[in-house]
Amino acid sequence: MIDPQTVEQYDLPGHLEAEAGEIDAVNATVTGALPPELDGRYLRNGPNPLPGRRSGHLQTGHGMLHGVRLSGGRAEWYRNRWVRTGAFHGRPFVTPDGRVDLASTSANTHVMAHADRIYALVEVGLPYEVTPELGTVGPCDFGGRLTTAMTAHPKRDPDTGELHFFGYGFRPPFLTYHRLDAKGELVHSREVPVRAGTMMHDFAVTEHHVVWLDLPMTFQLALAGQGMPYGWDDSHGARLGLMRHDRPDPEVTWFEIEPCWVFHVGNAHEDAAGRVVVDAVRYSPAEWNALWALLSRADAARGFVPTDPAVGRARLHRWTLDPATGTAAEQRLDDRVVEFPTIDDDLTGRHSRYLYTVTGGEPRSRDRCAIVKYDLHDGTCAVHQLDGDTMIGEAVFVPAAQGPRREDDGWLMAVATRRDGSASQLLVLDAGRVAGGPVASVELPRGVPTGFHGSWIPDRRP
Repeated sequence: MIDPQTVEQYDLPGHLEAEAGEIDAVNATVTGALPPELDGRYLRNGPNPLPGRRSGHLQTGHGMLHGVRLSGGRAEWYRNRWVRTGAFHGRPFVTPDGRVDLASTSANTHVMAHADRIYALVEVGLPYEVTPELGTVGPCDFGGRLTTAMTAHPKRDPDTGELHFFGYGFRPPFLTYHRLDAKGELVHSREVPVRAGTMMHDFAVTEHHVVWLDLPMTFQLALAGQGMPYGWDDSHGARLGLMRHDRPDPEVTWFEIEPCWVFHVGNAHEDAAGRVVVDAVRYSPAEWNALWALLSRADAARGFVPTDPAVGRARLHRWTLDPATGTAAEQRLDDRVVEFPTIDDDLTGRHSRYLYTVTGGEPRSRDRCAIVKYDLHDGTCAVHQLDGDTMIGEAVFVPAAQGPRREDDGWLMAVATRRDGSASQLLVLDAGRVAGGPVASVELPRGVPTGFHGSWIPDRRP
């Protein structure tokens, strides 16, 4: 396995350049009017190597949390903190005797709350608990019951409050399903038989099912020491697995699909006919392999301009899995190039009308970025496009104040950063009127590198 401290660090484009240190700032400038009901913290995670240190892949680097505290229409503070994991302190992920240290990872992919605790997540290790002020508490194995890694994309059931998640590994058990109860106790774990160790970044849940993504990115020992040791394997095939999570020991029903790669699922639900419908962002093999090569090579960050037009161009797709017939139907929903799909999390695993994505800004392109809101009922889109010098990150949906509301009554939050990395803003949009642009923006005290996933964590909980 690679030691991320021993590979030459890339000279990154401005909006991806690592921060050199941690800062605190108060009373940030607000343009427009922040909704006064926004009382809490917007937190976002992403890779950020230490100064002078090295990272072997554009998706590696120690996790750095960025936080903005909003209250009473004001942006009270901004701060950023590294997640102080075992790897941050120099411990290897694989020890000399071959043991995997699940606490020695980057914790650089997501940050979310469950049962009044906040966790920084990366899919190859344990979650790291952090404080509301972004201090590191430490790794969490839920009283010793979690013995695998934890995905960076757990799913909370909106009815039960349970948190569904999984861990994958490069040696058996290759895939393990877990569930936390609403109080944060690990109450269920079981191995899921699969053919090999695959890089399973995301999954889906519905009211009664888990949907597994068994796709052709497999662990390859020959790639160890060359970045992330996963590569495309045509012989593995591609399939989606359907497993009941409301039964004690169910089997997995597998559905063969056309080879592809999926980083992120939007949502899934069960329809009236008993089928499971999954919406996700799909890369063709050519699109994915070109992107993976770009992410994995030093030339990519030093100015390499890909000539293959398929680099990283993923599009929104739908699979309909029919347990009665054992078939999977695939449909492209749009031709736009999108990523980072989000929804109203209160509808996780249920039928949802709206899906929010971001588009543009593919590696080394000059395409203009935008936030795209899909209406999956009528097939229309609403778009807020940014200027050509601004990159945009994932748009997190924040529901409006409690009470009767329409699905899109709420706000979208996203960090926008100038391509040269010189400045950043936290944008707040009305989710019901995306095309109208931000209702408010918070000027951040420094350029925030384009990163991965974030969450809104309210101070006042229902």
